Amino acid sequence: MLKDKNDSDDDARELVRLIREYGLHAKVNLIPFNPWPGAMYECSSPERVRAFSNLIFKAGISAPVRTPRGRDIMAACGQLKSAATKPTRAELDRIAEEKQAALS
Repeated sequence: MLKDKNDSDDDARELVRLIREYGLHAKVNLIPFNPWPGAMYECSSPERVRAFSNLIFKAGISAPVRTPRGRDIMAACGQLKSAATKPTRAELDRIAEEKQAALS
């Protein structure tokens, strides 16, 4: 859930409306956003997530809040990719060429 992006009461009501309109048998897993340094979004507050979940539950739709795990070590969902850097094929080729040139 993203603070001020998709966590309002209106957003919850719209989600319920869409589920009903399309006749979906849905369970909505609410996943608080896992921030990382430099992320352009913030996580919704626990109170906001609870309020959002309660609105959906009151409409008769299951909406459990997923418990974030691994945030303290930057290993939560969405964080692993941002914490690691992998050189591109072009970068690896350039490094290999530089090493080869240094040996020549």
